[in-house]
Amino acid sequence: MGAIFRAVIMGAPGSGKGTVSARITKSFGLTHLSSGDILRANINAKTELGLLMKSCIDQGQLVPDDVISRLILTDLRALEQSSWLLDGFPRTVSQAEALEDAYSVDTVINLNVPFETIKERLTSRWTHLPSGRVYNTDFNPPKVPGFDDETGEPLVQRDDDTPDTVTRRLKSYETQTEPVLEYYRCKGVLHTFSGTETNKIWPHVEAFLRVKLPSTVSLLTPV
Repeated sequence: MGAIFRAVIMGAPGSGKGTVSARITKSFGLTHLSSGDILRANINAKTELGLLMKSCIDQGQLVPDDVISRLILTDLRALEQSSWLLDGFPRTVSQAEALEDAYSVDTVINLNVPFETIKERLTSRWTHLPSGRVYNTDFNPPKVPGFDDETGEPLVQRDDDTPDTVTRRLKSYETQTEPVLEYYRCKGVLHTFSGTETNKIWPHVEAFLRVKLPSTVSLLTPV
């Protein structure tokens, strides 16, 4: 494998970040680190930082930037000799600076999907709560509208997916994230990919990474 490559992926909730991340890790062999997964694992394992975070969350407080940063950097230190893709971190300029102090980020991939498109995606989601099965009225509808295919039980729309909540989440993301995007834009490592469909955005991301990762692609891309 060639030089170690470190990347961050950013995008609003519903922008297709999970799908694109999975394709990047499969095609290019980067280790995918999700800040949400790391947070949940530490809370479940009752680590020192996990207990500190749970205390903040239980009290309705934001987890301090330095706590989040320490948590993520601890996991990254275990990957010193690996190329990685970081998802969900950094979310503030303070977190971006903490990451930069420890590692040089080669590329920040920003998925720019119109908020109206995201709202349509998220507000079309309906869930069968007992099983976790998710339907989308646009491209994966249930056989009988409003009811689960397997049990016939009613589907519900999660609070997170109601139109008002989605609008608030997207506005919050925009306010919080724009300074981070500007931080990376000034460093010359921000690369934005715009579109309304993940399958149309992905070829551009893939082509970009093939140029950025010529030495690793030949070894890691399946033939």
